[in-house]
Amino acid sequence: MFLSGGWSLLRLVAVMSSSVTAIISSLIPLFIHHSYSATHLVFMFFLLSGGAVVIHGMLTHLFNDYTDFLSGTDEHSPGILSGGSRVIQKGIFKPGVVWRLGKTLAVVLLLLSIILAIMGQGKLSILILIGVWAAASYSLPPFRLSYRPFLGEWLSLFPSILFLGLAGPWLMLNQIPMWAVQNAVINALICMAWVMVHHIPDLEADQKAEPIKETTVVWFANKFGIKCSYYPALIYLMLAGLVPIWLAFTRLSAAFLLIVLISISIYIVIQLEIKDHHQVSKSEKGLLLIAMLSGLVLGIF
Repeated sequence: MFLSGGWSLLRLVAVMSSSVTAIISSLIPLFIHHSYSATHLVFMFFLLSGGAVVIHGMLTHLFNDYTDFLSGTDEHSPGILSGGSRVIQKGIFKPGVVWRLGKTLAVVLLLLSIILAIMGQGKLSILILIGVWAAASYSLPPFRLSYRPFLGEWLSLFPSILFLGLAGPWLMLNQIPMWAVQNAVINALICMAWVMVHHIPDLEADQKAEPIKETTVVWFANKFGIKCSYYPALIYLMLAGLVPIWLAFTRLSAAFLLIVLISISIYIVIQLEIKDHHQVSKSEKGLLLIAMLSGLVLGIF
């Protein structure tokens, strides 16, 4: 039961499509254009992926599941791809256990960050702090940024995915090259777009929460009508579509392929049937696949 609950908490599909994709996107160029050994790169991949699984896969979901249980939004969620890991709703973990696990893991990570800083591993220490900040600020009071429009994705989600994409080159090259910034920005924006789609099935549940979970999707629905719920995803995809113009000066093939992939994503988002949760979740899977393909394109080209 405990192992089953832990597996559910990780929600590896989301971790793979965002965090691990950002890591691969940053390490492939180091393999192609630098003389690092395969052993060195594989070690870096597992180091960063392990951190992503612990922070993005476990800590974030522990805090998010607990907070959303207290507000009641997960109780009303259709729970297809959204609605948390469901470990509380299924009775696998009690709410108090989820909270204690989250606090304990956060304390362990903060202590590890302090130890790494003392040992002279400042970059790793900073990366851990950014991850813990993202997980805590996204769900826990007094910030609880996921309950506030725009702030959850820009102050929590975006920096965590951005720095995960910068981590490999930063640690191995002791600098952050321009191609790494380009890759990380695009991956983060595409990730934000599919997260906005991820919130659409929970629209009504979030409105019933106490306090109301006013995600950017909920804000757009309340402000402009439920048919405009896909606008946040569309906006973030359009922002991602501007970055290939920057790439085109030095990486024309990558720019062209990204425009194609982002255009397909925009088409998928425009075709969303907002009230058909199964159709939205199916479309979300397509966006996850495109996010992974985009990361590979950025890494290879």
